[in-house]
Amino acid sequence: MSESAITIEAKIEAPIDKVWNYWTTPQHIMQWNNASDDWHTPHAVNDLRTGGSFLSTMAAKDGSFSFDFCGVYSEVAEHEIIAYSLEDGRKVKVTFSSDGEFTSVIETFDPESENSLEMQKAGWQAILNNFKKYVESN
Repeated sequence: MSESAITIEAKIEAPIDKVWNYWTTPQHIMQWNNASDDWHTPHAVNDLRTGGSFLSTMAAKDGSFSFDFCGVYSEVAEHEIIAYSLEDGRKVKVTFSSDGEFTSVIETFDPESENSLEMQKAGWQAILNNFKKYVESN
């Protein structure tokens, strides 16, 4: 991770097996992977293993813009950690921990150079907050 890595987190009221399943299963990813209601993820694939890859197509609902968020896993330990490299080489690490009733998800990522650190942190946190809302309401 770079020196300027950004960390976000959420404490989710759900057991770790449910959180892990919702985080890693394409049918669930397509339901929560957006930062705002005017975006969605119409397509997702996930080969969750070290050396496996993932792809989520993120798109504006009005059809004006879309992009693929994809990478390759460098470490996967069930219910503990998911680490990967994005297409542009940036690193991401997601850790999961549980006390039984609540599961903490901590995501640390290397920022890109186009947008401010504050904007990137807010965007990734919005997606994580949407994940929390989705898990807790299903």
